[in-house]
Amino acid sequence: MEVIRGMHGIRPRHRGNVVTIGNFDGVHHGHQMLLAHLRAKSAELGCPSLLMTFEPQPREFFRGETVPARLTRFREKISILEGTGIDRVLCVPFNERTARTPASFVVKDLLAELLGARYVVVGDDFRFGRGQEGDYAMLKEAGDTYGYGVSHIGTLTFEHGRVSSSRIREALAEGDFPLAEKLLGRRYFIMGRVVYGRQLGRQLGVPTANIRLQRYRAALNGVFAVTVTGLGQERRGVANIGVRPTVDGKEPLLEVHVFDFDEDIYGALLTVTVRRKIRDEVKFESLDALKAQIGRDIAATRDRFETDG
Repeated sequence: MEVIRGMHGIRPRHRGNVVTIGNFDGVHHGHQMLLAHLRAKSAELGCPSLLMTFEPQPREFFRGETVPARLTRFREKISILEGTGIDRVLCVPFNERTARTPASFVVKDLLAELLGARYVVVGDDFRFGRGQEGDYAMLKEAGDTYGYGVSHIGTLTFEHGRVSSSRIREALAEGDFPLAEKLLGRRYFIMGRVVYGRQLGRQLGVPTANIRLQRYRAALNGVFAVTVTGLGQERRGVANIGVRPTVDGKEPLLEVHVFDFDEDIYGALLTVTVRRKIRDEVKFESLDALKAQIGRDIAATRDRFETDG
């Protein structure tokens, strides 16, 4: 899968695609249904499939710190998309200039001329362009004018509800991992490189791998049983996801204690898969109280793995 960074990265060889556009946060079952249609059209027309997305997501640009938690960072999204069989991802920076882009530019200059789109597939709630002025009817009319086909995919439902990123966020926040996994089509995971922290875990006798979440807020908060890949084999551990109120933390951080493992892994790229919630994140009155609770968390997590597998 080829990743094209920015419209300035589009080359003549990138013309002639079946295109979809969206945030694809989580790349959940509803997204996967749309991408299956994208791949089918790509095979039918004998041309590459291309997904266009944005960084940051438009709502992050407009809403800042009040934005809902993101399910997937760009690295995680690309990792998932690589397994879907699409050919190209075009990532466009969303900034002041992008926000002012008229819908007419999208349907003519971008889709028809730059990408040479042969077909465009979107979700049934697709809106685009400055102030979301563009809708499906406008896109369909433009396709008729500029020579590309257009279709939309209806909403996927599961257990009397819409499959959506917001529903998945709610399931994760409530600790309903079975529902989140069904909506996603996989277990929820977080990817990132291990960075230097305050060495607090090691001082408490429980070394941790620290991964900055690089988002305003995380979709999860608390202590969790996790599995970790990126260390040669899958390993079990316990993770805290949150701001660490006991030590006056501010930035959301993922801290993982990998069981029966104590090697220098700074810089390693880890995938941390969340299996079960152990408890909420709370503020303790002292580091001794925190240390005692960490011991109980480790014991509880080991017991959950023994019980659940």
